[in-house]
Amino acid sequence: MILLEPIDKLPRAAGAAGFVSRDAEDAIARHLLRPMLFADREIALLAGFDAYGRLAGLESAAGDTTGRCVITPSCWNRLLGQRVATVLMAHNHPSGIARPSDADLRCTQEAGQFLRLLGIDLSDHLIFVESGHFSFRGAGLI
Repeated sequence: MILLEPIDKLPRAAGAAGFVSRDAEDAIARHLLRPMLFADREIALLAGFDAYGRLAGLESAAGDTTGRCVITPSCWNRLLGQRVATVLMAHNHPSGIARPSDADLRCTQEAGQFLRLLGIDLSDHLIFVESGHFSFRGAGLI
């Protein structure tokens, strides 16, 4: 079979594990995260929320030209200094493929373990593409 459309433009089965179409995104994804995530390189965002679900801090880390995005200790320190109760991680895939890489899976697992040690919940990790986003929680990976 020859595909003539990029993978992210193919029709998706209803309820495809972890994928949320752009028109079904919630307010945080649509209005806070999506506008900050479109560039020619990966950008990572950490959104921290207090115990009442209010945004307490937002930190970003820009990727390099190799497609890697490293969240530095100072980025974590600034966010955690806001006394957050939950953290939402998000980043874009300029490739347009809404599927986590091995590095994405590893990063999410390590961040979740790190935050758990501090008594903070990793609520989700979202990967944004033009047509929607992938949710680690929605796919059962968190």
